[in-house]
Amino acid sequence: MQSTATSIKAYLEEIPEERKIAFTKLRETILENIPKGFVEQMSYGMIGYVVPHSIYPDGYHCEPKLPLPFMGIASQKNFIALYHMGIYANPELLNWFVTEYPKHSTQKLDMGKSCIRFKKMNQIPFELIAALVQKMSVQEWIICYESAFKK
Repeated sequence: MQSTATSIKAYLEEIPEERKIAFTKLRETILENIPKGFVEQMSYGMIGYVVPHSIYPDGYHCEPKLPLPFMGIASQKNFIALYHMGIYANPELLNWFVTEYPKHSTQKLDMGKSCIRFKKMNQIPFELIAALVQKMSVQEWIICYESAFKK
């Protein structure tokens, strides 16, 4: 479910009232912890965190006009989603996250390849998300991305 919002402000205004506090806290957690160099912008109909062309001119291999995506947060129909490409590309990071998750939440981990779904707003493990966000610098993400995805 992609939003048609063209700005972060407009996207935030679309979020259902019952999710606004949790979504805002998730966004603030990311902004406070994301390594220098990543840029927040609208990306794929959600709030994204990308490596800008000024740092990585090649852009995203699927669409080089777009900056290299790293993370995104979205308010989907039935949950808040955190998309983290590092988890998808780096098995060690995935294993760390899966091992740590039960230490921070009583909810069963609900995730896909890069998507972590939070259905209960009071069960979002903000401290764990802060640690996850800090785990990969821009340069580490570029190296990981090129080895995992770029042909």
